[in-house]
Amino acid sequence: MYPWQRAAWTQLQALRARMPHAILFHGPAGTGKADFIEAFAQALLCENARPDGQACGVCASCGWFAQHNHPDYRRVRPEALEDEPGAGDEEGDGDRKSKSTKAPSKEIKIEQIRALADFMNITTHRQGLRVVVLYPAEALNTPASNALLKTLEEPPPGTVFLLSSNSLDRLLPTILSRCRKFALPMPSHDDALAWLNAQSVPDADSWLREQGGAPLAALAASAHGSREELDVLLAFLARPAPDAALRAADKLAKAELPALVAWTQRWLYDVFSYKLSGKIRYYPRYQKELAALAGRAQTNNLLRAIKAMNERRGVADHPLSAKLFVEDMLLEYTGCCT
Repeated sequence: MYPWQRAAWTQLQALRARMPHAILFHGPAGTGKADFIEAFAQALLCENARPDGQACGVCASCGWFAQHNHPDYRRVRPEALEDEPGAGDEEGDGDRKSKSTKAPSKEIKIEQIRALADFMNITTHRQGLRVVVLYPAEALNTPASNALLKTLEEPPPGTVFLLSSNSLDRLLPTILSRCRKFALPMPSHDDALAWLNAQSVPDADSWLREQGGAPLAALAASAHGSREELDVLLAFLARPAPDAALRAADKLAKAELPALVAWTQRWLYDVFSYKLSGKIRYYPRYQKELAALAGRAQTNNLLRAIKAMNERRGVADHPLSAKLFVEDMLLEYTGCCT
């Protein structure tokens, strides 16, 4: 558990007296929601929980949980997040070879939801709870969402679903209505920065601001060791021009598109914020460039660019062509900010 989650953990314990059949934890990405719900799942299965509700870490149940083989626990997430050893060990060499050439899916598929049926229809190992953790919930594709909805409408006895979402507006309203929602807030900048400094992250303040205040995202970005793609994008955003847009798009064609959109959204926020209040949140090292853009950009054009970027966020995971997506995004920005 992270320091900024302690208050939320204490609040969560009040639910255990009358445990809902499904809890949907929601909050910004990169703040540790998945780790939080895994800790709660272990605590629900623990045979000797501590007075503060955390798992003891030493009972048989905690041992099984740590080894990822607890009989009353299932975790559902996209293939792209599965990094545990042993997957596919019983397949033939031909199967492994054919699968290795296919990119892991970023969706939670209906087969993964259907696979829970046998698990939920057998008696629990020690007559306790049965726990299903699913994240991120917005990765559910439409068939999987509908299959999960049927389960949530008629939940099996003794089963608790723990879901996590970075974006509630991407979930079916019917799923939202059948879950108890629990907010996990973003940590304060000071708390997040203190934690990053404790992890010995160099230039922690810049990493944290550039990742929107999300400490785990900042830690992951710093571990990657390079701002190359971000710096290419920011260099263009600081001095937009049609020919520069095409050159930048060539360099960014293989970048993660959701990240490019998010970085551009933060840049536009800084331009708009500086224009209205003279304040910069995400990119203080570009104060001179942001001030120049804010001085010449029209407010209506900025609002239009912000709206367009919000719309792009919804389709960034599935573009028809990554390079054309980036080109169009950068050219649209150029038209609004020059």
